[in-house]
Amino acid sequence: MYYDQDTIAALATAPGTGGIAIVRISGPDAEELLRTLFVEKRAFENRKMEYGHVAFQGQVLDECMAVMMRAPHSYTREDVAEIHLHGGSYAAGHVLRALYQLGARPAEAGEFTRRAFLNGRIDLSQAEAVMGIIGAEGDRSARAAVRQLSGGVNRFISSVTDELLALLAGVEAAIDYPEEVSDEEAYTSLEQGALALAERLESACDERGARLMESGLNVVLCGRPNVGKSSLLNAMLQEERAIVTDIPGTTRDIVSGSFQLSGVKINLSDTAGLRHGAEKVEQIGIDRARQAIAGADVALVVLDASVPLTAEDERLMQDTAGAPRIVLYNKCDLASAPAPLPEGTLRLSARTGEGMDDLRRALSVYVAHAGQSEITQERHMALCRQAAASLRSAAEACAGGASVDLAAVDLHDALQFLGRITGAQMDEKLLDDIFSRFCVGK
Repeated sequence: MYYDQDTIAALATAPGTGGIAIVRISGPDAEELLRTLFVEKRAFENRKMEYGHVAFQGQVLDECMAVMMRAPHSYTREDVAEIHLHGGSYAAGHVLRALYQLGARPAEAGEFTRRAFLNGRIDLSQAEAVMGIIGAEGDRSARAAVRQLSGGVNRFISSVTDELLALLAGVEAAIDYPEEVSDEEAYTSLEQGALALAERLESACDERGARLMESGLNVVLCGRPNVGKSSLLNAMLQEERAIVTDIPGTTRDIVSGSFQLSGVKINLSDTAGLRHGAEKVEQIGIDRARQAIAGADVALVVLDASVPLTAEDERLMQDTAGAPRIVLYNKCDLASAPAPLPEGTLRLSARTGEGMDDLRRALSVYVAHAGQSEITQERHMALCRQAAASLRSAAEACAGGASVDLAAVDLHDALQFLGRITGAQMDEKLLDDIFSRFCVGK
């Protein structure tokens, strides 16, 4: 069970060795607990850092800085105290044990942010944005989370909700005053309005962009043996990740690495060279390569510019035709004379770096709009789609001449779905599920 009237404490920084360790306390007894542990007597001016020492039962635990943030001007809108100690587990562990003996209890996962939500400082979408910032692996995902924390999702959902309430008001007027407002009059604006709102919600959801921000763009290098895939992987990652030799079949399993491009994480995989007649172990790698190509967001089809195309090259070009791909003519530095390139292909050299900027620009196209939509979290998109489905159901009721009461039920359902995004509609199970993903101390 969740208690919101007691005082909680936890380590707010990552555990382990570091320059600083911050112990956070929130609740009605936060100031009393701080004064009990803080050796020097201080007035603790609101939100002003004080220097001193912490001690418990006659033992000085550490030299520290401490700050008192009184309600409502704190992260949780409760009285919050923070003790900034030297990093490591010794001092922070002793201070936390002292606080627990003095009556504070260990904070649950995400409990500080949960209190911020319950006390009205942030809405539910902003609470989720906190974890989005913590877990961001690229500039795009970080910026989207900051936009959400600044109320971007709330503003969008509030705007849609206001329009939905206006539609609902017209429907309920027809229900409450049937002698003054007929079903036909209520339906006049409802059908078009509901469809317009449904389309607005659906267009705000960018599932692909959300996935790219969360897990990155999956890019697979493919081609026959010795076309330079491993050299290209190393060049793109700017490290010697894959073994490079002139022996065909050196790469027998998938070798992976990642880098940032245009603020998005790129997950790059080098695969076994595709050829017929491989021995058993190499064939396993080839089978895995084909699976990786099938599941990739983009395939980099690598060809050898220094020799004529082979039957295996032609087969690979046919197999990847129609799929998202970039065709690369590698080893252009070894080609005696530049051959005319098919449209949409790039000439480069993994050894000299020629053409690498062109390759990065070509890959950037696949992540150009990631994170720019209003709705970027999977939970929010699912609820928006459910709300849109209810709005379309209301429009269908209008078109079919059904009772206005049925349309009202669908509109109320849409409101419920939207309310679960911001927390206007919630239950303990929903909150438990969301905040259980947080780290302790946040």
